[in-house]
Amino acid sequence: AHPTEARRKTIEKRIRTISELLDERAQLGGIARLENERRMLEEIDALFRTSPIAHKKPTPIEEADTILNLFDTTLFEMIPSVYRRFDDWELGDAAGTVPPVCPPFFHPGSWIGSDRDGNPNVTARVSRKVAEKYRVHVLDALARETHDISRSLTLDGISTPPSDELTQLWSHQTEMSETLSSHAFDKAGSELHRATMRVISDRLNATIKRNSDLMYQNAEEYIADLRIVQDSLAKAGAVRAAYGPMQKIIWQAQTFGFHLVEMEFRQHSLVHTRALEDILEHGRAGEKGELDRMTHEVMDTFRAIGSIQRKNGINAARRYIISFTRSAEDVENVYKLARLSFSHEEDAPVLDVIPLFEQIEDLENAVTIMEKVIQLPDVQRRLAQTGRRLEVMLGYSDSSKDAGPTSATLVLHAAQAALAKWAEKNDIDLVLMHGRGGAVGRGGGPANRAVLSQPKGSVNCRFKLTEQGEVIFARYGDPTLACRHVESVAGATLLQSAPSVEQVNTDMTIKYASLAKELDQASQERFHTLLDTKGFAEWFSVVTPLTEIGLLPIGSRPAKRGLGAKSLDDLRAIPWIFSWSQARINLAAWYGLGTACETIGDLGCLRAAYKEWPLFTTFIDNIEMSLAKVDTRIARLYLSLGDQAELSEMVLSEMALTRKWVLAITGNKWPLENRRVLGPVIRLRLPFVNVLSVTQVHALSELRVHKESLTPEERERFIYLILCTVSGVAAGLQNTG
Repeated sequence: AHPTEARRKTIEKRIRTISELLDERAQLGGIARLENERRMLEEIDALFRTSPIAHKKPTPIEEADTILNLFDTTLFEMIPSVYRRFDDWELGDAAGTVPPVCPPFFHPGSWIGSDRDGNPNVTARVSRKVAEKYRVHVLDALARETHDISRSLTLDGISTPPSDELTQLWSHQTEMSETLSSHAFDKAGSELHRATMRVISDRLNATIKRNSDLMYQNAEEYIADLRIVQDSLAKAGAVRAAYGPMQKIIWQAQTFGFHLVEMEFRQHSLVHTRALEDILEHGRAGEKGELDRMTHEVMDTFRAIGSIQRKNGINAARRYIISFTRSAEDVENVYKLARLSFSHEEDAPVLDVIPLFEQIEDLENAVTIMEKVIQLPDVQRRLAQTGRRLEVMLGYSDSSKDAGPTSATLVLHAAQAALAKWAEKNDIDLVLMHGRGGAVGRGGGPANRAVLSQPKGSVNCRFKLTEQGEVIFARYGDPTLACRHVESVAGATLLQSAPSVEQVNTDMTIKYASLAKELDQASQERFHTLLDTKGFAEWFSVVTPLTEIGLLPIGSRPAKRGLGAKSLDDLRAIPWIFSWSQARINLAAWYGLGTACETIGDLGCLRAAYKEWPLFTTFIDNIEMSLAKVDTRIARLYLSLGDQAELSEMVLSEMALTRKWVLAITGNKWPLENRRVLGPVIRLRLPFVNVLSVTQVHALSELRVHKESLTPEERERFIYLILCTVSGVAAGLQNTG
């Protein structure tokens, strides 16, 4: 979703290079090993001397490079490898010699260059440029891969005779361009499979340049040609070529298409309401007077979506998410605006409008709202086109900031269960999109465990989630780790969809319904008591590096939506949670749970729920992981900056209470005692993170306490020091995005 990682991309690149050198090292000896060590020391020295802070904030177009880098380093090669491994498990030794059984189930999307909610830097012009950047990049990759396969298909016409369909394809290619076919034939001779693939590669290059005579109109047309080559090879007995490299490129084309990722557009519901009011007052642009600048931008956005669909395919940009959906009217407004943006309504783009339920009240009313949504004529038409598939997004970040982590977890689970029942009743093929972040306070934690705790009917062999911040590099920066992550989530998705697993989730949710209600009420009351304490917002900005985080050049989005400097309501979830993690408190992940458990007081019941109820198990495990990164001594240093003993005591007492109950429930002596890998890894990193945290809090103290006596130069040095430590702490704690 958002590449809001504190660590600089240059740093990531050097870390990746060092990792690659380490991987190579085990295979080397003698002079080659010495050369490897020399290069590694060069990289380490350069890494040490590289500033961890980027020179400027990235533009949305530059942010798209995050996707392109992931595509180049991991995704393009890793995804077909995942499919192949599934085939290996299912087919055994026959894998790679028979048609595959694994479908292309990985469908990447992106908000980069298309999420304009509160981000004035994302415009229709930017979206067009980013879409074109994606298109050119994926076509270039497919062209190179196709060309490489053509060079490897040195199979002559005697040992591997072409099929009639391949011969017809070659004739069609010759009619299309004698120049390309002659050049390919000169290189391949009687190797017709090779020559055909060479022309296919040349046609992809023509598609990049938009050469109308030679270009492919869409990815499906390209895949159809690949299928003809594959089938011809298989009929001739060259099954390893057919279901090896040919199947790999088909999987890649099916996964990434001609658009690389599906751009998902997002805007706040109020922006649509105001735009419609503006149009009703003044008429369409050029008819009766001037429209507001934002209204023009909204209409230009729909025109950009239409343009992207015409150039890159409908799937390149058909999803439109509405932030803070409160009613069916919010969905209807998007369809109205899409039609009003064109002189002829039939020119409006194909849209799947996705309501995003973020706040507690909206999550609780989700079914009521969706009942009205599916009555809308535009939605009914779209349901008929999609086989009644409908997507709904759930916001983990704002719900947690709205009611606290415990209540948010329970309300989100209840909303999913209710929506799943509603979908079954209305014959809706429901897809739930989980707006999760890397931090526990934003629904973070191990994704495979999260999948297994979902309510019955809410997954159905599909799981869609956002990946953000530090977890993007942590999960996808290394090909091996990326492969393991995708496999674990895919495996959990299949397992959760099994009737036996779904039934356990349902039975345990019913069994512990009264416990959930008590946890919800007590934790939410405690959370609101803290936030409603007089002066909390100002105190929060003093005891955490909130202000300084806003100076980090880590993303194009502003930290606030812009309703006022003192407003917690309009503070984005990322800086809210990021600030608490920097202060080594992680309040957004656990606050209120200790009081809720103390109110219940029944350790036996809580332990039974932890053992039997997947949702509670995952929730407690995630909080335990968060507590493992908390340091009470360092937290006290940060809290002392605020000079509000009452608020500090509320935080520290709840921290101690939560730790006591979590350890009692899990039976551990310290957080993650029973996690043989994760526990030691975190404990190994913490001493280094602690040094950075202490350095940061002392620099903050200088800015907060002695700000009047500091010269501008001294102030700049302290701010730079804080930004450096913020980057280091985030990298050390990892799941902070």
